[in-house]
Amino acid sequence: MPNITPEIFKAYDIRGTYPDQFNEEAAYNIARAFAKALKGKTAVVGHDMRESWKTLIPSVIKGLNDSGVDVWDIGLASTPLFYYSVNALGGDIGLQLTASHNPAKYNGFKPTGPQAIPSISFVSNQEICRLANEAQFETPEKPGQVLGQRDLLDDYIEAVIQAAGVDDFSGLKLVIDTGNGMGGYVVPKLTERLRADVVPLYWDLDGTFPNHEANPLDESTMEDLKKKVVEVGADLGVAYDGDADRVRFVDEKGESIPGDMITALLARQILRHHPGEKILYDLRSSRAVREEIEKAGGEPVMCRVGHGLIKRQMREEGGIFAGELSCHYYFRNFYITDNGDLAMLHLVGLLKETGGRLSELWRPIKRYFHSGEINSEVEDVPGKLKELEDLYGPKGKSVLHLDGLTVEFEDWWFNVRPSNTEPLLRLTLEAPTEEQMAAHRDELLKVIRS
Repeated sequence: MPNITPEIFKAYDIRGTYPDQFNEEAAYNIARAFAKALKGKTAVVGHDMRESWKTLIPSVIKGLNDSGVDVWDIGLASTPLFYYSVNALGGDIGLQLTASHNPAKYNGFKPTGPQAIPSISFVSNQEICRLANEAQFETPEKPGQVLGQRDLLDDYIEAVIQAAGVDDFSGLKLVIDTGNGMGGYVVPKLTERLRADVVPLYWDLDGTFPNHEANPLDESTMEDLKKKVVEVGADLGVAYDGDADRVRFVDEKGESIPGDMITALLARQILRHHPGEKILYDLRSSRAVREEIEKAGGEPVMCRVGHGLIKRQMREEGGIFAGELSCHYYFRNFYITDNGDLAMLHLVGLLKETGGRLSELWRPIKRYFHSGEINSEVEDVPGKLKELEDLYGPKGKSVLHLDGLTVEFEDWWFNVRPSNTEPLLRLTLEAPTEEQMAAHRDELLKVIRS
């Protein structure tokens, strides 16, 4: 029997270090587990640029075929291209081999069911772990086969341009850093198609990430982009993560823009063309996001953190767009998936329609002082959450349990939510002044860490 560590089964995805935690045996048995749980007949399989794909992908395909599942092999693909391909090819199962923004030694799966709906809507990762380790798989009457290799990049580019309604970048200069990740597979063709004036940074595909990790939330990875934007006088800087579903932006002054400020800007742009729609924003976002959505005539809806949960809520609520503090942006008109390319196109559309400079568009929205997310190790997570609620709940204007504990006061708020995989509490708070924010932050951290 295989011995696949439960540690690699995260809240929504699967990832671990190669080859000790995630290897050919694990990939084979996890593929079989998904085939058993989802009972699919056809699967779409893709991969990012990490070298380990060369031995892992044959194991994935064999696992699916041995389960009686036919496979479309789309080869090299960003995660948004993979989501598109699952829909275009009618896959019942989707397995994208990627470790997203994780360092080079990692690999894993972003798994979906039909329509690129996250697999956790059908089966938990804990159940997949159990099935993969038990390895009690039936022999099908007829083994599956590889239906063929499909390259849908050109189709994807046309579809994403049509979804954005932006087909011309002329008059703007962009610097785009793909961090040697999968953005370097899509962005060159996309920007060529749009006649863009683009300065490329690290477009060569290289799973060792020789220049910096492809994680734009780490401010240190943004330094080269910020310098280049100022150096060449660009209107916009763009930084992709490793699998290109997440994107962060830099204004013309070389300043990184927080993800929630982009949520507010993109919400305004989308509501300009689709008034009155629901916009989802994650509960760590500035209250300015809610205010900007209301001001633009939209209906703001707070949501939990994490792509699997947000996509489910978008389907249930009918939201047209959602944004996360972590720079994931989700679009109803692109299969309710997160898409860095589409976010970039919408932001370009906003710049072209308004004729404004990006710094002048986003800085007025940053009218509160935000702590960012701060992690603390806690022995008794439920006990600490109760202690915080007993202490702060009676003083608050409202108490929410959407994701952990959120307490709102007249002029400030905080959220404390548990990690899905570690004994951690994550604190986020916001106040009208930097001094108030720092004081509340320090007071809360003292309680959390006591």
